[in-house]
Amino acid sequence: MSEATPVEDLTREDAAAELERLAKLIAEADAAYYQDDAPLMSDAEYDAARLRNAAIEARFPDLKRPDSPSDRVGASAQDGFTKAAHAAPMLSLENAFSDEDVADFVDRIRRFLGLSADEPIALTAEPKIDGLSLSLSYEKGRLKRAATRGNGDVGEDVTANARTLADIPAKLSGKDWPDFIEIRGEVYMTKQDFAALNAREEAAGRKVFANPRNSAAGSLRQLDVEITKSRPLRFFAYAWAAESAPFADSQHEAVNAFRRWGFETNPLMIRTTTVEGLLDTYRSIESQRASLPYDIDGVVYKVDRLDWQQRLGFVSRAPRWAIAHKFPAQKATTKLEAIDVQVGRTGSLTPVARLEPVTVGGVVVSNATLHNEDEIARLGVKPGDIVEIQRAGDVIPQVLRVVTDGGGKPWKMPDHCPVCGSEAVREIDDKGVADVRRRCTGGLVCPAQAVERLKHFVSRKALDIDGLGAKQIQLFHDAGVLKGPQDIFRLAAAIEAAGLPPLEEWEGFGKVSARKLFDAIDARRQVPFARFLNGLGIRHVGQTTSQLFARQFLSWETFWNTVVAAADEGEGGEAWAALVSIDGIGAAAVGALCDFEHEAHNRKMLAALLSEITIEDEARASTDSPVAGKTIVFTGTLERMTRDEAKARASALGAKVSGSVSAKTDIVVAGPGAGSKLKKAQELGVQTMTEDEWFDLIGA
Repeated sequence: MSEATPVEDLTREDAAAELERLAKLIAEADAAYYQDDAPLMSDAEYDAARLRNAAIEARFPDLKRPDSPSDRVGASAQDGFTKAAHAAPMLSLENAFSDEDVADFVDRIRRFLGLSADEPIALTAEPKIDGLSLSLSYEKGRLKRAATRGNGDVGEDVTANARTLADIPAKLSGKDWPDFIEIRGEVYMTKQDFAALNAREEAAGRKVFANPRNSAAGSLRQLDVEITKSRPLRFFAYAWAAESAPFADSQHEAVNAFRRWGFETNPLMIRTTTVEGLLDTYRSIESQRASLPYDIDGVVYKVDRLDWQQRLGFVSRAPRWAIAHKFPAQKATTKLEAIDVQVGRTGSLTPVARLEPVTVGGVVVSNATLHNEDEIARLGVKPGDIVEIQRAGDVIPQVLRVVTDGGGKPWKMPDHCPVCGSEAVREIDDKGVADVRRRCTGGLVCPAQAVERLKHFVSRKALDIDGLGAKQIQLFHDAGVLKGPQDIFRLAAAIEAAGLPPLEEWEGFGKVSARKLFDAIDARRQVPFARFLNGLGIRHVGQTTSQLFARQFLSWETFWNTVVAAADEGEGGEAWAALVSIDGIGAAAVGALCDFEHEAHNRKMLAALLSEITIEDEARASTDSPVAGKTIVFTGTLERMTRDEAKARASALGAKVSGSVSAKTDIVVAGPGAGSKLKKAQELGVQTMTEDEWFDLIGA
């Protein structure tokens, strides 16, 4: 299944897998944006992921996950700040991307409220500030607490920091405020202040911020309040919650009240009663975008009448009575001076355009992604060309097209990794289609990939070395004593050879913890075949594939000799055929093994690693069980044990577990939600049974 597979073409199983992927992707993006102030993706990519998740949930409502992004706002509060529960949830907004979306929004309001076609609906429109959401609790007119959005229910208590902002009154002006109210708005930094701050940070040799939003968020969420105090932060008030008594009848009146109470409010906010009025305001604000002193990424529309807001209520993570009309990406033209290649943590090679610096929407852009070599060929782009670029979602710049041919030579993607020199290949899948990305085959020996590969090597489903996790891998790698997996088993000697103190004297370690770590490493000097192969992190050779190879060959030496022979012979040879004929093994996995073996770096690493450890032979599977030798496929949701447990049990009984149904399949075990695999089994006349019938068969 491809990420681009249309939602209407997804099977139930594909949909469940896609919802799992999207939940993880969006959670990681939320944590990066809200906690680390370092976005992983553009606004456009993020919005697209959320829209795809919502569309899949609409088609398969029973597959909605407990951790669905549809029910989540922001990310959990970060350690270091006291947790602060909001009196009422801080929700997000649904997005509109076109004039039609805005008209649909107003029509939905009309239908929900049962209004006639000619009854006017008053709405407010105001710029959507690109900053950090903040909630301010006032009691008897005095500021008691300030909290970030967090996950929408619980944020971070940043009261001391918020008190340093001149735009946040310690005591409300006037007397018409409720005894208790949470005033909400956006902390931001002006473009001019951002540029000055970055200049100071660069002059001091410190890291500069990517944009004003990151700068504002990072400045407010400082554990040292003096740092926040030194930063030029501003605040616009635009919303409220949990008020102890009514103070206005409309959104417009409420914002005017904020102004009376001493808050800054956005002067561009207007009130209108037509869709045309909303769209005119949107275009007017968009035309002013570059000249505004602060960054904005759209316009927010809200139903003006508060009684109507109350009737409309909320759906999932957003109010029905408000929507954010997002701006399209901003564009500019500049010269492409060079194309460099970056190697990612998983080995993918990404071409990056080095640009003559140009300002796009108030941000100076000097680099832009070119995605992959196919995209470069499609664009026909090369060094020396004048190109059009855009900030997609105002985060990640990308090259759109060639404006003027610079007359330079066509650019060619390197076929060797620029970091480690290993071959860089475009893998061919089982259907003969080349991967869009070229990947380094160096794996564990490539410095660009080493840390992530080593983390996988010691992970729970690989060698499972207790006490050696991601944090420790990073620590030892940064210290220069851990470059490849073989170094794990030579750690004490490597530390001594580097002239470093014994591990027990390192920060975070002592005699007991150091000894425990070395004991845990020694305990893995004997490792099962499948765990070892999975730990190597060879692309397309994961836990299930490793288990299939182990069950087929039993001995590591026999297996690897076959891989070496396949690498020498190539496709069509006996060794290649022996590998690819295993049920559940495809050409992509065999090709990846051969690519790995081709590299001298990998052969050297493997020899060094095997000199430190012993690989245990796979135990022969049972031959006297009722399913010995049979090919089993599990599909749907299993209720009595996990899918991994069921596969392991079947394998232990001598069965072969496959991920796809074919004429060679003997039994399909179908749980609730089974889809295309069950249908195919029925069409082929393959025996099907329920989970309970499966357990009866194997005597469990």
